Amino acid sequence: MVKIGIIGVGTVGASVVNILKDNADVISARAGVDIVVKSGVVKNLNKDRGLDIKLTDNVDDILNDDEIDIVVELMGGVEEPFEIVKKALKNGKAVVTANKALLAYHRYELQEIAQDIAFEYEASVAGGIPIINALRDGLSANHIESIMGIMNGTSNYMLTEMIQNGVNYDDILKKAQELGYAEADPTFDVGGYDAAHKLLILASIAYGIDAKPEDILIEGIENISKEDVDFASEFGYAIKLLGIAKKDKNMVELRVHASMISKNEMISKIDGVMNGISVVGDKVGETLYYGPGAGGDATASAVIANIIDIARSGKSRPMLGFDRPMEAGLKLKPIEDIKSKYYLRINVSDKKGVLAKVTKIFEENDISVETMLQRPTSKESANLLISTHTAYERDIQKLINSLEALEFVNFKPVMIRIV
Repeated sequence: MVKIGIIGVGTVGASVVNILKDNADVISARAGVDIVVKSGVVKNLNKDRGLDIKLTDNVDDILNDDEIDIVVELMGGVEEPFEIVKKALKNGKAVVTANKALLAYHRYELQEIAQDIAFEYEASVAGGIPIINALRDGLSANHIESIMGIMNGTSNYMLTEMIQNGVNYDDILKKAQELGYAEADPTFDVGGYDAAHKLLILASIAYGIDAKPEDILIEGIENISKEDVDFASEFGYAIKLLGIAKKDKNMVELRVHASMISKNEMISKIDGVMNGISVVGDKVGETLYYGPGAGGDATASAVIANIIDIARSGKSRPMLGFDRPMEAGLKLKPIEDIKSKYYLRINVSDKKGVLAKVTKIFEENDISVETMLQRPTSKESANLLISTHTAYERDIQKLINSLEALEFVNFKPVMIRIV
């Protein structure tokens, strides 16, 4: 029998308890042993959770219990769970976590601490999609050329509604909050930070890159408007919040941002709250992984898969999939060196000579225009909707600053990268 302790018995923790009970027959058959929850840690013991397990508000009741084999960390946060997980590992307990923020900051430290103790984290990226297992094990014979994914269901739901039903950003954000997809403070989701944490985990497995969120390009979907959606549709693009990792010689670029992506790409067809991740290996080519990226049961499914795996083997493997450098010399590409095509929405006063002056600014910054549309927004102003040929990030940022300084540009231009 394998006994587990759950730290954080919220939505996902409760689902873990219920699935282990409801599917006990198939779980024990696959694990080779019975798996039971001995106890769980909660902050409020007075709250009725409807669960038939022992609850405590003292984490040491689990960490110091010699009968507990696996600690399941589902509390969220960064530094507090880091200290708890470290103690669990030092006490010789295997760990399963769904905590992407913890891993975004401390994955390499935890791998060093874990050593031969099992540490699994499938549920930390894309909920019920087994992308960690696929990347770390299923594609382990490949050099990974790129990863591109929709890794945040809240943003994907909002963009889908904006594109398919013409809903504006503020209205769909309010609806997402009402449905429980977005928090009262939605910045973590719509600002791209949730997706960035997940991308960093995948990039470590694929490339051995030790980067923190502060080191990479992170932008959200807050500035996207109906004009941008209409332009994308007219030119055959969908707009998605994408996490992108791409190898270029000895450099790896990591970025999260709203993207215009061709409607012909499979990943552009992933709508609503669903997640999808494309991985390109040098031998296998492109593989695509699709499914629910969040939710109690979907995330708990991944947690329990890790528990079963530990129960089966009883041994560790390298947490990130390698215990020596995979590709010598790989470095994080500086943000300013990233290259892309770009879309810009520039709101200008509708005066004679404005278009010529804007065009001149593009020329001075060595940015080549591919398409340009003008759409009136009032009697006195208009939006210039422009797509560019491939350019460096440093040049496009310099261009935006130059445009914003012009007296006839009414506010900072909005930019979306085209992938």
